[in-house]
Amino acid sequence: MSVIYKRVIKRGVDATTALILLIVLSPLMLIVALLIKLDSRGNVIFKQERIGKNAETFVIYKFRSMKFNSEHTGSGVYSEKGDPRVTTLGRFIRATSIDELPQLVNIIKGDMSFIGPRPPLTYHPWPIEQYSKEQIRMFDVRPGITGWAQVHGRKCVEWNERIRMNVWYVDHVSFWLDCKIVFLTIFRVFTNADNENVGATVTEPSRNQ
Repeated sequence: MSVIYKRVIKRGVDATTALILLIVLSPLMLIVALLIKLDSRGNVIFKQERIGKNAETFVIYKFRSMKFNSEHTGSGVYSEKGDPRVTTLGRFIRATSIDELPQLVNIIKGDMSFIGPRPPLTYHPWPIEQYSKEQIRMFDVRPGITGWAQVHGRKCVEWNERIRMNVWYVDHVSFWLDCKIVFLTIFRVFTNADNENVGATVTEPSRNQ
Protein backbone atom coordinates (compact mmCIF):
# COMPACT_ATOMS: atom_id res chain seq x y z
CA MET A 1 0.00 0.00 0.00
CA SER A 2 2.80 2.43 0.90
CA VAL A 3 4.49 1.85 -2.48
CA ILE A 4 1.25 2.51 -4.37
CA TYR A 5 0.61 5.59 -2.24
CA LYS A 6 4.15 6.89 -2.82
CA ARG A 7 4.14 6.34 -6.60
CA VAL A 8 0.52 6.97 -7.62
CA ILE A 9 -1.99 8.10 -4.99
CA LYS A 10 0.15 10.81 -3.39
CA ARG A 11 0.58 12.71 -6.67
CA GLY A 12 -3.13 12.54 -7.47
CA VAL A 13 -4.12 13.79 -4.02
CA ASP A 14 -1.53 16.57 -4.21
CA ALA A 15 -2.64 17.89 -7.60
CA THR A 16 -6.36 17.71 -6.83
CA THR A 17 -6.05 19.30 -3.39
CA ALA A 18 -3.72 22.04 -4.67
CA LEU A 19 -6.12 22.96 -7.47
CA ILE A 20 -9.08 23.17 -5.07
CA LEU A 21 -7.09 25.26 -2.58
CA LEU A 22 -5.84 27.56 -5.32
CA ILE A 23 -9.43 28.28 -6.35
CA VAL A 24 -10.73 28.67 -2.80
CA LEU A 25 -7.81 30.81 -1.63
CA SER A 26 -7.52 32.95 -4.77
CA PRO A 27 -9.35 35.94 -3.16
CA LEU A 28 -6.94 35.88 -0.21
CA MET A 29 -3.97 35.55 -2.54
CA LEU A 30 -5.12 38.51 -4.63
CA ILE A 31 -5.47 40.64 -1.49
CA VAL A 32 -1.99 39.62 -0.30
CA ALA A 33 -0.56 40.40 -3.74
CA LEU A 34 -2.11 43.86 -3.68
CA LEU A 35 -0.83 44.55 -0.15
CA ILE A 36 2.70 43.49 -1.10
CA LYS A 37 2.62 45.84 -4.07
CA LEU A 38 1.47 48.71 -1.87
CA ASP A 39 3.89 47.89 0.95
CA SER A 40 7.16 48.02 -0.98
CA ARG A 41 8.55 48.17 -4.49
CA GLY A 42 9.40 44.99 -6.38
CA ASN A 43 7.68 41.94 -7.79
CA VAL A 44 4.82 40.33 -5.88
CA ILE A 45 6.16 36.83 -6.51
CA PHE A 46 9.66 35.86 -5.44
CA LYS A 47 11.23 33.22 -7.69
CA GLN A 48 14.25 31.14 -6.75
CA GLU A 49 16.02 28.07 -8.09
CA ARG A 50 15.83 25.04 -5.81
CA ILE A 51 16.84 21.37 -6.09
CA GLY A 52 13.91 19.01 -6.54
CA LYS A 53 13.15 15.39 -7.36
CA ASN A 54 15.98 13.47 -9.02
CA ALA A 55 18.28 16.37 -8.07
CA GLU A 56 16.85 18.45 -10.92
CA THR A 57 16.58 22.23 -10.60
CA PHE A 58 13.20 23.97 -10.61
CA VAL A 59 11.88 27.45 -9.83
CA ILE A 60 10.00 27.81 -6.55
CA TYR A 61 7.37 30.52 -6.04
CA LYS A 62 6.72 32.54 -2.89
CA PHE A 63 5.07 35.81 -2.02
CA ARG A 64 7.91 38.31 -1.65
CA SER A 65 8.53 39.06 2.02
CA MET A 66 11.81 40.94 1.75
CA LYS A 67 12.78 44.29 0.29
CA PHE A 68 13.58 44.43 -3.40
CA ASN A 69 16.78 42.64 -4.47
CA SER A 70 17.93 41.88 -0.91
CA GLU A 71 18.47 38.09 -1.04
CA HIS A 72 22.27 38.30 -1.18
CA THR A 73 22.73 41.37 1.00
CA GLY A 74 22.65 41.98 4.73
CA SER A 75 22.84 38.92 6.97
CA GLY A 76 23.16 36.33 4.20
CA VAL A 77 21.07 33.63 2.56
CA TYR A 78 18.54 33.26 5.37
CA SER A 79 17.02 35.97 7.49
CA GLU A 80 17.28 35.97 11.26
CA LYS A 81 15.08 37.53 13.92
CA GLY A 82 14.80 41.27 13.37
CA ASP A 83 16.35 41.14 9.88
CA PRO A 84 15.83 44.67 8.46
CA ARG A 85 15.50 43.25 4.95
CA VAL A 86 12.11 41.75 5.80
CA THR A 87 9.22 44.12 5.15
CA THR A 88 6.51 44.90 7.70
CA LEU A 89 3.98 42.84 5.76
CA GLY A 90 6.64 40.22 5.13
CA ARG A 91 6.96 39.48 8.84
CA PHE A 92 3.25 38.73 9.02
CA ILE A 93 3.02 36.51 5.95
CA ARG A 94 6.11 34.59 7.08
CA ALA A 95 4.75 34.08 10.59
CA THR A 96 1.49 32.72 9.15
CA SER A 97 3.21 30.85 6.26
CA ILE A 98 1.01 32.76 3.80
CA ASP A 99 4.18 33.44 1.80
CA GLU A 100 4.21 29.75 0.84
CA LEU A 101 0.77 29.79 -0.87
CA PRO A 102 2.12 30.35 -4.42
CA GLN A 103 3.75 26.93 -4.12
CA LEU A 104 0.30 25.50 -4.83
CA VAL A 105 1.24 26.26 -8.44
CA ASN A 106 4.48 24.31 -8.00
CA ILE A 107 2.43 21.34 -6.77
CA ILE A 108 0.03 21.49 -9.71
CA LYS A 109 3.00 21.66 -12.11
CA GLY A 110 4.51 18.57 -10.49
CA ASP A 111 7.58 20.31 -9.08
CA MET A 112 6.51 19.77 -5.48
CA SER A 113 4.26 17.89 -3.10
CA PHE A 114 2.48 19.07 0.04
CA ILE A 115 4.65 16.74 2.13
CA GLY A 116 8.30 16.04 1.41
CA PRO A 117 11.83 17.24 2.08
CA ARG A 118 12.06 21.01 1.91
CA PRO A 119 13.92 21.81 -1.37
CA PRO A 120 17.36 23.34 -0.72
CA LEU A 121 18.98 26.11 -2.70
CA THR A 122 21.30 25.10 -5.54
CA TYR A 123 24.28 26.47 -3.60
CA HIS A 124 23.18 26.13 0.03
CA PRO A 125 23.81 24.31 2.33
CA TRP A 126 26.29 23.10 -0.31
CA PRO A 127 26.31 22.36 -4.08
CA ILE A 128 24.66 19.15 -5.25
CA GLU A 129 28.06 17.59 -6.02
CA GLN A 130 28.96 17.69 -2.33
CA TYR A 131 26.02 15.60 -1.09
CA SER A 132 27.06 12.12 0.00
CA LYS A 133 25.51 9.02 -1.62
CA GLU A 134 23.22 8.66 1.40
CA GLN A 135 22.25 12.33 1.50
CA ILE A 136 21.42 12.46 -2.21
CA ARG A 137 18.59 10.00 -1.53
CA MET A 138 16.49 12.86 -0.13
CA PHE A 139 15.85 13.79 -3.76
CA ASP A 140 14.16 10.45 -4.54
CA VAL A 141 10.77 12.08 -3.84
CA ARG A 142 9.22 15.42 -4.71
CA PRO A 143 10.13 18.19 -2.27
CA GLY A 144 7.35 19.52 -0.05
CA ILE A 145 5.90 22.68 1.40
CA THR A 146 6.37 20.97 4.75
CA GLY A 147 8.03 17.77 5.85
CA TRP A 148 9.43 15.58 8.61
CA ALA A 149 12.38 17.91 9.27
CA GLN A 150 10.08 20.95 9.34
CA VAL A 151 8.03 19.51 12.20
CA HIS A 152 11.15 18.46 14.11
CA GLY A 153 12.99 21.71 14.56
CA ARG A 154 12.47 23.45 11.23
CA LYS A 155 15.01 26.30 10.94
CA CYS A 156 16.72 25.51 14.25
CA VAL A 157 18.20 22.20 13.04
CA GLU A 158 21.67 21.90 11.48
CA TRP A 159 21.58 20.85 7.83
CA ASN A 160 23.26 17.45 8.16
CA GLU A 161 20.54 16.51 10.65
CA ARG A 162 17.78 17.96 8.44
CA ILE A 163 19.01 15.86 5.53
CA ARG A 164 19.17 12.75 7.73
CA MET A 165 15.52 13.28 8.66
CA ASN A 166 14.63 13.88 5.02
CA VAL A 167 16.21 10.56 4.03
CA TRP A 168 14.32 8.86 6.87
CA TYR A 169 11.09 10.28 5.44
CA VAL A 170 11.93 8.94 1.96
CA ASP A 171 12.28 5.46 3.46
CA HIS A 172 9.02 5.67 5.44
CA VAL A 173 6.57 7.53 3.18
CA SER A 174 3.00 6.54 3.93
CA PHE A 175 -0.47 8.06 4.07
CA TRP A 176 -0.53 7.98 7.86
CA LEU A 177 2.91 9.56 8.20
CA ASP A 178 1.83 12.38 5.86
CA CYS A 179 -1.33 12.90 7.94
CA LYS A 180 0.80 13.14 11.08
CA ILE A 181 3.06 15.74 9.43
CA VAL A 182 0.03 17.78 8.33
CA PHE A 183 -1.34 17.99 11.89
CA LEU A 184 2.08 18.77 13.37
CA THR A 185 2.56 21.48 10.72
CA ILE A 186 -0.77 23.10 11.57
CA PHE A 187 0.25 23.21 15.23
CA ARG A 188 3.62 24.78 14.41
CA VAL A 189 2.08 27.37 12.10
CA PHE A 190 -0.38 28.46 14.78
CA THR A 191 2.37 28.64 17.42
CA ASN A 192 4.96 30.03 14.96
CA ALA A 193 7.42 27.51 16.36
CA ASP A 194 11.02 27.36 15.04
CA ASN A 195 10.21 29.85 12.27
CA GLU A 196 13.34 31.95 12.58
CA ASN A 197 17.01 31.13 12.27
CA VAL A 198 18.71 31.49 15.63
CA GLY A 199 22.29 30.86 14.53
CA ALA A 200 24.48 29.02 12.06
CA THR A 201 22.80 25.88 10.74
CA VAL A 202 25.45 24.76 8.27
CA THR A 203 28.62 22.86 9.04
CA GLU A 204 30.91 21.07 6.65
CA PRO A 205 29.13 18.41 4.52
CA SER A 206 29.07 15.15 6.43
CA ARG A 207 31.02 12.32 4.78
CA ASN A 208 29.97 9.74 7.36
CA GLN A 209 26.54 9.10 5.89
